Amino acid sequence: MSNIVEATQEGGAKNHNKYRRDKPWDNPDIDHWSVSPWDETAGDTLPGGRLLEESSFATLFPKYREKYLREVWPLVTRSLDKVKIACELNLVEGSMTVRTTRKTSDPYVILKARDLIKLLARSIPAPQALKILHDDYNCEIIKIGGLVRNKERFVKRRQRLIGPDGATLKALELLTQCYILVQGNTVSVMGSHKGIKQVRMVVLECMNNIHPVYNIKRLMIMRELEKDPKLQNESWDRFLPTFKKKNVKRRKPHQLVEESKKAAADSTAANGAKPAVKKKKTYTPFPPAQQPSKIDLQLESGEYFLSERQRKAKKLAEKQQASLEKTNEKRIAREREFIHPSLLKDADKGGDGVEKGDEKKGANNAHEAKTDAGADMERLVGKFAKKKRKASDEKSGKDDEDILGLTDKKKREKDKKRKD
Repeated sequence: MSNIVEATQEGGAKNHNKYRRDKPWDNPDIDHWSVSPWDETAGDTLPGGRLLEESSFATLFPKYREKYLREVWPLVTRSLDKVKIACELNLVEGSMTVRTTRKTSDPYVILKARDLIKLLARSIPAPQALKILHDDYNCEIIKIGGLVRNKERFVKRRQRLIGPDGATLKALELLTQCYILVQGNTVSVMGSHKGIKQVRMVVLECMNNIHPVYNIKRLMIMRELEKDPKLQNESWDRFLPTFKKKNVKRRKPHQLVEESKKAAADSTAANGAKPAVKKKKTYTPFPPAQQPSKIDLQLESGEYFLSERQRKAKKLAEKQQASLEKTNEKRIAREREFIHPSLLKDADKGGDGVEKGDEKKGANNAHEAKTDAGADMERLVGKFAKKKRKASDEKSGKDDEDILGLTDKKKREKDKKRKD
């Protein structure tokens, strides 16, 4: 310390490398970014030789995966035994569990085993899912179920991600060097960190209504640019395409426009009217006059100064008046049905030019005709009723005579018998 103080007092620079020692692991020949596998024979051991606590993870699986998991579980058990991880398949609860043992030496392998059971639950085949136990494989399960509210729209965009016969998904797998599986409301991805990041971007943008073909084109250009060593330290923005979202109003097809014009022309020709010609509006730089508000209309009519009770009474009176007018119109329309056609002939010819007096006259005639018809009907009913009454009286009198005659005959017979 005193040497450093003396050097600074003398004006010399500090010797920062004075206490630096050579480090055998810090040299340019070593790649610090490389991921080397855990090897116990090479001296990879934990402090104390084993894990102090047991770690375990469990995940549920759907009912339709039960049969497949029962078939492949021996393969899963053998693969996890190699890395000293215990596993359990519970068919009653529908769950898979992995946990560390006393022999487990790799502290990170339990997280790999957790990812393995998650992938198995998401319908990834066991041979593919077991690759996650290697250090050069990573995975992510992207949830897409809540990104689109409309169910039909969600299904369309998910199918757009897969493409016709899975072509879009296959192109994405080749460009990112990842395994991708679209299942239900999730997208499972296995591969490198870089590839998973690219796949996540494409999937999320597809759910936000950006077609994956645009991003695939972008990834293809980036793949070609990576081959050029001169562009490694430069920005690639000038080479990459930019896709802006535009809200362009869709034009109707030319055929539909022509058909609608033709139909309109035919209808006007059938009616005998001339085709309507649109008048060109004259340009005025001034805005249109402001429309009167509700309060302005109330002030103009005087309703504004009325009390609430008076307003209600006025509205009720107007409603009753409108109802009365409507009733009169319906009554006149009903009575017109009983007017003789000769009386209505002039009204039909005149059209709207018929006077109200004529209409009332016709209505009165109809009313008189209606009363005459009613009187005639009453006379006929009375006539038939009289005849019916007379006939019934005659019949009843005849019956009475017959009954009286029978009784007299019986009496005479009884008297005759007595005399004998």
